[in-house]
Amino acid sequence: METLATLWETFFDWQSMREALPEMLTVGLPNTLLLALLSAILGTLLGMLLAMAGLARTRWLRWPARIYTDVFRGLPAAVTILLIGVGLAPLGLAWWGPNPYPLGILALSLIAAAYIGEIFRSGIQSVEASQLEATRALGLSHGAAMRLVIIPQGVRRVLPAWVNQLIALIKDSSLVYFLGLVASQRELFRIGQDYAANTGNESALLLAGLFYLVITVPLTHLVNWVDRRLREGRAGGGPESDSDDPVALAGETALPAGGKGTQHA
Repeated sequence: METLATLWETFFDWQSMREALPEMLTVGLPNTLLLALLSAILGTLLGMLLAMAGLARTRWLRWPARIYTDVFRGLPAAVTILLIGVGLAPLGLAWWGPNPYPLGILALSLIAAAYIGEIFRSGIQSVEASQLEATRALGLSHGAAMRLVIIPQGVRRVLPAWVNQLIALIKDSSLVYFLGLVASQRELFRIGQDYAANTGNESALLLAGLFYLVITVPLTHLVNWVDRRLREGRAGGGPESDSDDPVALAGETALPAGGKGTQHA
């Protein structure tokens, strides 16, 4: 019972949570969302470029993409953030002053791109080769077939994995505090850490964790709902719902079973 009482006093001090709550709402939450959103956008764009480079026919594109992915997936996120934030600090000071956010966003984007690129590449490769052949038979170029048919299907297939990576990115945003943040730049974890250090109680850190849950859990359920709707739409039958049909995607009408056209009276 004594252990439970100590645990309760250390992590469930409601007074400490009430003191930290206003600053987490007005400072920590906006900064966390800003870091995660901008890093997600840049990481997704760079990840798509990496995926396309990884699937390129020339090794001069494939090899750099492979090396980049191996390096940034292998390094711990904290090491990457320090390498970018400290190594490029003089350049950052010259461009935008002492604000560490741009370098933190850059580091998070580079990390996310390595994972997102692999997610997109696996999704694109999962699309049947016959779909590409069908679109080419209809007269589309290789680039147009990839852009209009193959890539949209591949991205849709890995939507849950992509959102899972974005959730990991939201949590990794807490590591930006390594670069040093002024009071107005602190994100959720840093505020919780400061309150815990000042009060000797960890309840503010638990409150920060609850904020992360509030952000990530609805996002997970949302993507699961979208994925389920997409799967139900594909299983519903009919030309309207058969979005995986390359002929339909190319704007043509699929022939009825048996390969014969409709008989006219």
